Amino acid sequence: MTLCFSGNDYKYELEGVMKLFVPATLFNIVYEDRLFTDDDFAYARVKRFDNYALLYVVCRYNGKRAHKAMKTSLDDDHELCLSRLLFKVMSSLTGIVPKWGIITGIRPVKQVNKYLSAGMDKHSIFNAMKTDYLCCEEKCNIALKTALVQKPVLDKLGSKSFSLYVSIPFCPTRCSYCSFVSQSVEQCMKLIPAYIENLCREIEYTSEIVARLGLVLDTIYFGGGTPTTLEAPVLERLMKTIADNFDLSHLREYTIEAGRPDTITLEKLTAIKNCGCTRVSINPQTLSDTVLEKIGRKHTTDQFYKAFDLARKAGFDCINTDIIAGLPSDTPDSFAYTVDKLIQMGADNITVHTLSIKRAARLNHQREEGLLENPADVMVNYATKRLLESGYDPYYLYRQKNMLENLENIGWTKPGKESLYNIYIMEEVQTIIALGAGGSTKLVDVEGRRLERVFNYKFPLEYNKHFQLMLDKKKEIEDFYAEKE
Repeated sequence: MTLCFSGNDYKYELEGVMKLFVPATLFNIVYEDRLFTDDDFAYARVKRFDNYALLYVVCRYNGKRAHKAMKTSLDDDHELCLSRLLFKVMSSLTGIVPKWGIITGIRPVKQVNKYLSAGMDKHSIFNAMKTDYLCCEEKCNIALKTALVQKPVLDKLGSKSFSLYVSIPFCPTRCSYCSFVSQSVEQCMKLIPAYIENLCREIEYTSEIVARLGLVLDTIYFGGGTPTTLEAPVLERLMKTIADNFDLSHLREYTIEAGRPDTITLEKLTAIKNCGCTRVSINPQTLSDTVLEKIGRKHTTDQFYKAFDLARKAGFDCINTDIIAGLPSDTPDSFAYTVDKLIQMGADNITVHTLSIKRAARLNHQREEGLLENPADVMVNYATKRLLESGYDPYYLYRQKNMLENLENIGWTKPGKESLYNIYIMEEVQTIIALGAGGSTKLVDVEGRRLERVFNYKFPLEYNKHFQLMLDKKKEIEDFYAEKE
């Protein structure tokens, strides 16, 4: 399919809108002032005159053709206007009306937070979301609920605070839906000792930068991969290295993704609890053994139940559980069982993901097998209803490309159990310094409206091989704060 732009260069946003209707498609991008007569196309034109601009969208899709045009001022947001026109044209051609409207970015709640900061009430916020972004009331409501839960957390955020992310990019095996930078231990066991040595060195080196800048450590998050792939003494070593090099006196949250139940032992949970961890993630993804087998998740539901009980026995009073709507062979009934069971078990956080099919995931190549024809919308709606009536609040929300039915991921929490780190990283309001392979440091200057990233090497082999070059790049952290001052 061809996307043609005339008088504008709004490729990124308009391509995002097109993917709402024609997902997982590589578009042919051209900049010409002409229509195409044979193949499917979308043509977006901005023609400026002395006192106004004419915006025009025409599309041909599956043998049908439609168009819309509007006259607007030269000062209007033409990119936003064209996005709305394109959305309406493609909706008329396909019969699809995505509930988030033209919001294609991953952080819908950021816009609501801006409205709240401007003093807007619920009615004004809903009106703006519907008018500007064509967002339906259902999604306006969940975005506002999330923003209101976040507000007291964001109001207490210190200007010199930061969080630390530690990447452990290893898993026991790779799940079929996974596109993360993670490698199975059976493939890269020999890389792990050198990786741990270098990660400890990076912790020490980064702590010196932080001390010079006078930053205050707020939260720590071990992610991956599956950090509990590592043995207890190795986890203890990493955590003690952090404790020996960083000031933890102001630390408010310490999360470790235990993730895969088949990696969890009481020894590991006790070790990380004794080293200061306050929150763990134990992620079943589903409580159906049939679905687990289908996605290549090498554990059973019984192992999840045992791991959850072990975490309570080890003293954890904040346990997160991740589940995914739309997994192959899952049904609304089996998904509902998963949601109900986790509520019954008293999980403190329940994160409801919608399946997102990435190019790097094995599942992307199984489309022809009919494995992805699941009513994810029905599943997400059920989870939302049950969690709200069970006293859980939505506390962070984000979206990804190629999500089934253009849905979202929502983190739900019991009151007072929300993860600070998840709120900070989703709303981009705090610096997150990342350590380890695949880590992406996010430097945030809220007052100056600046956001910069510093990337570590992506894979463990590169990380080990080019370790000193990666350390040298951390000077960018100091440069950012020097410019801020």
